[in-house]
Formats: sequence, structure tokens, C-alpha cells
Amino acid sequence: MLRKRFRTGSKNKSVDLDITAFMNLMVVLVPFLLMTAVFTNTSILDLELPSEEDMKSSNDDRATFGLNMIIRDDELVLADQQGSIIKKIPVSKSGHNFHLLNQVLRQVKEKYPDLTAISILSEPNTNYENLIKAMDAAREYRVLYEGEVVNAELFPDISIGDAPKGQQI
Repeated sequence: MLRKRFRTGSKNKSVDLDITAFMNLMVVLVPFLLMTAVFTNTSILDLELPSEEDMKSSNDDRATFGLNMIIRDDELVLADQQGSIIKKIPVSKSGHNFHLLNQVLRQVKEKYPDLTAISILSEPNTNYENLIKAMDAAREYRVLYEGEVVNAELFPDISIGDAPKGQQI
């Protein structure tokens, strides 16, 4: 009988959980994690692949001016779609000269202000960073306008493809 009384007596006892230490930890940990969180900024470029109609029209109509930029290991080549070379920019000790490329593209834009498309052709082993820098140099440039530095548009319609083999364009 003693056992029955002992068991029934322990069932009625309630145990309170002490969560004060856990709550203190959460009060400190949550703001710390929110302050140290890294929120990524992702920029997206809209790239356009040439359609079949564009390919047919470019084969039929050779009078239209089109712009190609070829990224090679030893140089950057700016040419039109007929194969005429506009400018060759050799690689310096510090790498490709994207600043000079941007200046040449500004001159082309002054000559052809309505042109918005450029094709960037790269070799298979081209560094991804160089490809992004080439797209940035072709897309816009910085200019001082009314006392503020603004981005001016060059060739925002970018197509990407494979560079022709060898030195041919």
C-alpha cells in the first residue's frame, strides 16, 4: 500500500521548466545574427541570342553595320560584321585594357548613335571575369553631366558567341 501512495503522490507534482537562460541567449543571438548576415546583391544582364530571322537578314543585307568584339588571350579585337577591323587592343602586363576599349566604343557610338547591339565573341578558355569586364565596357560609360557622374548608354543589347578560330574574323 505504501507504494500506491508514493506513486500517486508523485503524479500530482508539476515541474516548471526554467527557460530564462535560453531566452537570454535568444535575445542576444538573434540581433547578432541579423547584423552579421550578408545580403547578396545580384545584377542581371539581359542577353539576346540571335534568332533565325536575324541570321537570315544579316546574310541577305550586308549594308547594315554590326559590331563584333572578339576576346582573345593576347588582344581585344573590335570589328564590324563584314570583317573589317576597327581597332586591335593588345594585352598589357596588367591584362586586357578595357578602359581603352570603352573609349574606342564611345567613338563608334558617336559615329553610329542608333546602333545598340554588339556581339561579344570569346575563345573557349576566356576568363569569366574578362568576359564580364568586356560586357561592362560595351554596355555603358561614365560621364560628368550637370555636376554629377552618370552612366551613359553605349551598346546595351549584348549577344555572346564563340570567337572564330585563329586570327580570322
